[in-house]
Amino acid sequence: MLDDKIVKTERKWPCMQSAGAAPQVSSGPVAPAERRTARIGCGIVFGFVALVGCSTALTSGSGSDAAIPPETTALPTTVAPTTTMPPTTTTAPTTTMPPTTTIAPTTTTTLPINVVEVPVLDPPLAAIGTSSGGEAARVQNRLMELGFWVQSADGDYGLTTRQAVMAFQKYMGFDNPDGKLDEQSAAALTNMDLRPVARANSGTLVEVDKGKQLLFFVIDGRTEFILNASTGNGEAYEEPDQNTPGEIQRGVSLTPSGLHEVNRERPEGWWEGDLGSIYRPKYFVGGVAVHGSNSIPNYPASHGCVRVSVPAMDWVWEAGIMPLDTPVWVHDGA
Repeated sequence: MLDDKIVKTERKWPCMQSAGAAPQVSSGPVAPAERRTARIGCGIVFGFVALVGCSTALTSGSGSDAAIPPETTALPTTVAPTTTMPPTTTTAPTTTMPPTTTIAPTTTTTLPINVVEVPVLDPPLAAIGTSSGGEAARVQNRLMELGFWVQSADGDYGLTTRQAVMAFQKYMGFDNPDGKLDEQSAAALTNMDLRPVARANSGTLVEVDKGKQLLFFVIDGRTEFILNASTGNGEAYEEPDQNTPGEIQRGVSLTPSGLHEVNRERPEGWWEGDLGSIYRPKYFVGGVAVHGSNSIPNYPASHGCVRVSVPAMDWVWEAGIMPLDTPVWVHDGA
């Protein structure tokens, strides 16, 4: 139907004649109404043709504008914007580094000043009882290495060796410390890897532990020597005065706890006290002293003084280890 209309129009309007054809000359004048009709028809035809051409250009892409992609069809820039770069906060902060606290502190490997390491013995000590000889000398050397005072390492299992073994047994808390080197004591002496220590860890003083029945010499915070001792038993007594015939001494056998100091001494040897003989005493509170005695059992037995062996008291004087004004700390060991 559309083609028929175009054909009819071409036939009616001279404006649609082909360029090569000769124009038809009207034999008469054209009326104004016809001319207007012709112009309108030509405009419609030209407009329709233009629309058809534009449609063809758009669908075929053969138009001049089709060669350049329109701006609206262009893809956005593919360059990553600066905001897509990993921010500096993605770098591991310093707080993610292993903290210094994960490294073992030096306190786990450094011992306190009052603790001293010693090697374990190899070969182990034999349980020799009270036998003298070469193994007894090894025992004596081991005791001195641990701080328990022995007069000499001569292999003679004598008084000071028995006292030192008893002191070690007391320190370890063994039942019935008797000064004999049995299997338990020999094994413990062999396997000790730290020197025994007093409770005091600073200063220079004498420490009396009534719980352990031991006397410690602490020098500049380190436990240097340990003696077997026997203190007051806490029992009431009533005995004749040894220096005043006819008089009776009454009291309680107490070794006063607390911090005292050596305030007087007698270097001459044996001296008859009111309650018995004492050897080269060093007094630290009233009539209570550290002194030598011939009886230092494994339990509290004195009237209040601190008993040590006679050879040990001679060493105290000769070594000058307990002069006047030396602090004496007495405690219950609890």
